Amino acid sequence: MTTDPLLLMGEVDAATSRLLRTAASFDAADLAGASLLPGWTRGHVLAHLARNADGFVNLLTAARTGAALPMYASLATRNADIETGSGRSPAEHLDDLRRTADLFVEAVAAMPAEAWAATVQARLGPWPATLLVWGRLREIEVHHLDLAADYGAADWSDTFAHRLLREAASHHATGPTPPSMVLRLDGSEHDVVIGDRAGAPIVTGPVSDLAAWLIGRADGGALSVTPDGPLPTPPEWI
Repeated sequence: MTTDPLLLMGEVDAATSRLLRTAASFDAADLAGASLLPGWTRGHVLAHLARNADGFVNLLTAARTGAALPMYASLATRNADIETGSGRSPAEHLDDLRRTADLFVEAVAAMPAEAWAATVQARLGPWPATLLVWGRLREIEVHHLDLAADYGAADWSDTFAHRLLREAASHHATGPTPPSMVLRLDGSEHDVVIGDRAGAPIVTGPVSDLAAWLIGRADGGALSVTPDGPLPTPPEWI
């Protein structure tokens, strides 16, 4: 998948449209139902996605203006905003998602070419502005899956799943205790190796299933492991 933020906006637009269709199908009972994230309802996930769009607008503004503007005022404020917004009506959630998605599009359009070279202060630390559009796409696609609705990892594009898989593998490989595993994609001659290849189990399957499992969004039921045995346990993902 391209790293060019402007080219990626087509993917963001398409992912946003899919998310909005799912959100529009929810009634109040659906929103109160459990998501795939422990302790969060679907309403929490939708509130998070709206506030996440606001946060990315802040980072794009910081990149464009040079202002020391963080993604969120504080972690406590972020969490409180999600909790407060989680109980909104279906119409309010949908309006919030649409409004904040439009603001994100406008903020990207306002970026001059040189602003993409900036570094901004994201939630987990400094981040290159050129990755902000990818970051928003990742949030939409992963949390759409978290809504536990009619959308799964198989609905991700192969290009998105490939990039997510490699990003997650890189994250795990640089952790304090990287697991040793070889990820083998169906139909591919190229492995993704985490840790020490020697003696590591080989986990094989479709790229979307591998990616979802590696970020803790699937149990790996569609994957096979060689030699026979249990699947490794991936570390916690960001």
